[in-house]
Amino acid sequence: MVERLVPDELWELFQRVVPEVPIRPQGGGRRRHGDREVLAAIVFVATSGCTWQQLPAASFGPSGATAHRRFTEWTKARVWARLHRLVLDELGSRGALDWSRCAIDSVNMRALKGDLTGPNPVDRGKYGSKIHLITERTGLPISVGISGANVHDSQALIPLVKGIPPIRSRRGPRRRKPAKLHADKGYDYRHLRKWLSRRGIRHRIARKGIESSQRLGRHRWTIERTMAWLAGCRRLHRRYERKAEHFLAFTSIACTLICYRRLTK
Repeated sequence: MVERLVPDELWELFQRVVPEVPIRPQGGGRRRHGDREVLAAIVFVATSGCTWQQLPAASFGPSGATAHRRFTEWTKARVWARLHRLVLDELGSRGALDWSRCAIDSVNMRALKGDLTGPNPVDRGKYGSKIHLITERTGLPISVGISGANVHDSQALIPLVKGIPPIRSRRGPRRRKPAKLHADKGYDYRHLRKWLSRRGIRHRIARKGIESSQRLGRHRWTIERTMAWLAGCRRLHRRYERKAEHFLAFTSIACTLICYRRLTK
């Protein structure tokens, strides 16, 4: 189970970002569970959608409380964002990232409570959260963020573009700026077009009342497919985490797994 959820190549990448094991100055204490077993338990919770109490300790070793505690420690250390960036670097060095066309979109889900939640205007005011994504041409997520369900999509464009990390290329310097950005009518604002133009990014944003909605998916179908891939991470079907950083961590884990699957092909 551990080797299936955390293959050797993913484990080698994780070892480069995981913080060092703390040393007890007084000595003694219980034996610490291995990081690989705990990582497999966290991936199992993310993909299966089970609660921490339902984690089968017999299959992994650590209990649900231990896995949750280690998950909290690694989230504070920004391990998941660094792992996602490391996988993107590996893809970029192999020439597997296509920067010619990128797309931006968001997806809503229900939220019980917690930070960065709000009444969803398209779901009868039910509280929820949003996941905002930017994907490259083939649908690999390169920038991710979360917000309340009542936050307009257009407010996430600038933070997401700025949040694209400098990613390695097969040749030349690192890259963090797409050549063209595709978006739907929710991003049709003049100040966003001007901001993208000043950064040298060509924009293809559908115009309200002018362009038909039938052709919006001509180049944006890849990000819609990525949203479907995110649904494979059952922990994201509905937000249960009270802390926003924990919900963002599960989103980063899902994006990392999507990119890693492309890395192994």
